[in-house]
Amino acid sequence: MSQSKNTTITVHYLADSRAQRILWLLEELEIPYEVKRYERVNMLAPPEFYNVHPLGKSPVITDGDLTVAESGAIVEYVMAKYAKGKLQPPESGWMDNMYFSHYADGTLMPLLVWKLILTKTPDHVPLVARPIGTKVCDGLIAQVVDNRLVENIGLIEEQLKKHPGGWLAGGSEPTTADFMMLFPMEVFSSRSPKPVPESFHAYVRTIHDRPAYKRALEKGGSYAYAEL
Repeated sequence: MSQSKNTTITVHYLADSRAQRILWLLEELEIPYEVKRYERVNMLAPPEFYNVHPLGKSPVITDGDLTVAESGAIVEYVMAKYAKGKLQPPESGWMDNMYFSHYADGTLMPLLVWKLILTKTPDHVPLVARPIGTKVCDGLIAQVVDNRLVENIGLIEEQLKKHPGGWLAGGSEPTTADFMMLFPMEVFSSRSPKPVPESFHAYVRTIHDRPAYKRALEKGGSYAYAEL
């Protein structure tokens, strides 16, 4: 467990999860916090994580007596309580910031999760039925998930073209849109079986090169999406 002086926030950090975006946010804002890390058991949260939140989902933070779950709620809470005017979008990027802050987990992540589920499902089908299960799941991925992902990749690419080398809402600093989009963009850049636009890799490299992200990575520990 890593600790900072005058800590009030604890980040309950499930390995290789969206909690990394919360560490990056806290580091950018230079907010003291500690990390309580949990290792996965069969890809899921261990039983003790359910003592923190009944759904066993990461990320979760505790701030004093308050427990906050869901990335979007945590980011909004931290920004409202601790940002003090930092990391705000320019006026011209206000709507883009709002949209991509919600889009990340509302539209994009469900597609990536469904692809993961359909990819892993055949491994849990009885051996005699596995060829059929694999064919069905591959068909769903190709006909339903991948088509939607292509559309979403196009949308993100167009947004990045609006601010080449910069942030999703424009401006000189990351905003809530970038903190929320970090994880799915890391997944695209490091794990996509098909090529994604170079702008995706450039965007993630911009984040990974920031001192705050490097500190977050050090405090969180091993992270599967740290390497492109």
